[in-house]
Amino acid sequence: MKTPFTNEPLTDFSNSTHSAAMNKAIEKVRGELGKTYSNHIGSETITSPETFASTNPANKTQVVGIFPKLTTQHVDQAISSAQKAFESWSKKPATERAEFLFKAAEKMRERKHEFSALMMFEVGKNWVEADADTAEAIDFMEFYAREMLRMSEKQPLVKMNGEDNSLVYLPLGVGAVIPPWNFPLAICVGMTTAAIVSGNTVVLKPASDSPTIAYKFFALMQELGLPAGVINFITGSGGKIGDHLVSHPQIRFISFTGSKEVGLRINELASKPQAGQKWIKRIVAEMGGKDAIVVDEDVNIDEVATGIVAAAFGFQGQKCSACSRAIIHEKVYDAVVEKVVEKTKALSIGNPHEQKTQFGPMVSSSAFQKTLEYIEIGKKEGKLLTGGTPVGNEGYFISPTVIRDISNEARLSKEEIFGPVLAMTKAKDFKEAIRFANDTDFGLTGAAYSNNPANIEYARNEFFVGNLYLNRKCTGAFVGVHPFGGFNMSGTDSKAGGRDYLLLFTQAKLMSEKIR
Repeated sequence: MKTPFTNEPLTDFSNSTHSAAMNKAIEKVRGELGKTYSNHIGSETITSPETFASTNPANKTQVVGIFPKLTTQHVDQAISSAQKAFESWSKKPATERAEFLFKAAEKMRERKHEFSALMMFEVGKNWVEADADTAEAIDFMEFYAREMLRMSEKQPLVKMNGEDNSLVYLPLGVGAVIPPWNFPLAICVGMTTAAIVSGNTVVLKPASDSPTIAYKFFALMQELGLPAGVINFITGSGGKIGDHLVSHPQIRFISFTGSKEVGLRINELASKPQAGQKWIKRIVAEMGGKDAIVVDEDVNIDEVATGIVAAAFGFQGQKCSACSRAIIHEKVYDAVVEKVVEKTKALSIGNPHEQKTQFGPMVSSSAFQKTLEYIEIGKKEGKLLTGGTPVGNEGYFISPTVIRDISNEARLSKEEIFGPVLAMTKAKDFKEAIRFANDTDFGLTGAAYSNNPANIEYARNEFFVGNLYLNRKCTGAFVGVHPFGGFNMSGTDSKAGGRDYLLLFTQAKLMSEKIR
C-alpha cells in the first residue's frame, strides 16, 4: 500500500550543495543545446525535411533544439497508432498503469536539476521558478497515480436487496494533449499522465516554444518501457496540424491549456461531429485569466506589496494566475503603490541560469512585442511609474512595469497581457474593489488582503474565481492542496491536481445484476 501523498519539497538553493548540483546540471544541459530531435509515432521514429528551432529567450541566437514540422498525414498516423495501443493499454490493471507514474516520478526526481536547467534555457525560468515547475511535475505523477488506485477500488453505492450493483471508471479513448509553454514540464506532465493513468492513449503536441522539455519527458517514459503508442509525440505548427488534430473523428477528448482565443476555437471545432464520430468530444481546457489582488484599508502595507510583486512578476508575469491588477482601497492606495514600486525596482534582472536572477526574459519575440504594445496603451490609460522598457538586445527582456490610476473600464483592466505589466486601480471601499475584480470575462485566481472578518467573508461569497486566496498572493498552487481551475472564460474549471480531475478522462459504467 502506498504512503499518503505529500508534495515534493522545493530545493533550498542557499545550501551550497544544492546550488553546486544545479550549476553542474546547467553545464550539462548547456553541452546538449542545439541538438536535432525526432518525433515518435508508435514504434516509428519520424523526421521531416521541414524543421523549426526552439531558441533561448535570454539569448536569441542560441538554439536549444531543432524539431520536425509534421503534416496532417502524420497526425492521422499518430491517432491510428494511439487507437491501436488503446486496445491493450486500456485493459491493463490500474495498478500497472499507476506504477509507470510512480517510476517516472522517481526517475524525474533523480534528474530534477537537469529538467529545471533545461527550462532556464528554453523558456527563461529562473532557478526558483524552474525548480517549482519540476517539483509540480513530480507531484502530478505521484498524485494521479494514487488517485487512479483509489478510483479502481470498489465504489460505494446504496444497497438494494436482490441486486448486486457495481460502478467502474472506464477510459475514454484517444486524446489530444496540447500543453502550454509557460509550465512546460508541470502542465505537460500533468495533462499527459492524468490521461494515460486513466487508461487512455494520447497524441502529445507540445507548444512550439518548449518542445525540448516535452521531448525529455517523453524520452523518460520511453526509457521506463511505456508501450509504444500510449504517448505519440508530434511537433509542428498549431495552425497547420492543430485544427486537424482536434477535429479528427477518432479523437475522444482534448486536453488543452493556453489562450482564450485558441481554447474557444478548439471548443468550436470539437463541437462539430465529423463523419464516423460516435461521441461528443470532451474538452478539458484552461484558458487564462485577468487576476486581481484586492487590498482592504487595514492591511500590513509591506506584506501586501511583497505579495503583489511576487504574484505580478514571478516568471515575468507569464502565468495564467499572475496578478495583473492590484485593486486597492483609496485610504491605502498611495502607500501600497509606493511600496510596490520600491519592491519592483529592487528585482534583479538577468540571465535565468544565474542564481541571483529574479526576473528573466519574455518567452518569444511575439510575447515581447505584445507586451510593449500594451505598455504603450497603459501609458495613455494611466501613469507609468517604473519599467516599461526593453533591457539589452541579446534577449527578450522588458523591465517589470507598474502603471497607476488605471480605470476599471480601461483595456489594462480587461485584457490578458501575459507579461510583466501591473495595473494599479483605486477603489472607494472593499465591496467596490471586489466588484471591479469580478468585472472581466475571466475568473481564474484572485486574492484579497483584509484584517476585517466580515470583508474576508464577503470575499469568500462574492469574489467569483476558481481559486481564491485570502491574505496571501494569488499564485503558487500546490498539487493536492490547491486544486486548480477557473470560471467563465478561464476554462472548464478542470481542477488539475484535485480529486475530481481524473473523472474528466473517464466514463462511469454502472452494472446491476439481479441476484437469483
